[in-house]
Amino acid sequence: MKQRNAKFTIGEVVRHKVFPFRGVVFDVDAEFSNTEEWWNSIPAEIRPSKDQPFYHLLAENDDTEYVAYVSEQNLEHDESEQPLRNPQVYQIFDMAPTGEFKPKTMLAN
Repeated sequence: MKQRNAKFTIGEVVRHKVFPFRGVVFDVDAEFSNTEEWWNSIPAEIRPSKDQPFYHLLAENDDTEYVAYVSEQNLEHDESEQPLRNPQVYQIFDMAPTGEFKPKTMLAN
């Protein structure tokens, strides 16, 4: 098994290189970990390799907010500094004084 380091971190705001959406990373899979049905729904000519990190995003586009699952090759850091609208972002993350998203501390009973 080869070692794989993710390029993006939990709380990082990223944007898709091809499609017009962006979001904050809330989980990372070292390699593809979704269903074959999902995989096969991607047109073959743009289907990414499974052997790379995949990111779970609290995503948004101009119309809606949703959860996205995106390969590392299709993401880049978002430099826009625009606030995110997705209300789930603020349920999971706090904004640090530096402007970065940090996971909220969860308290267990």
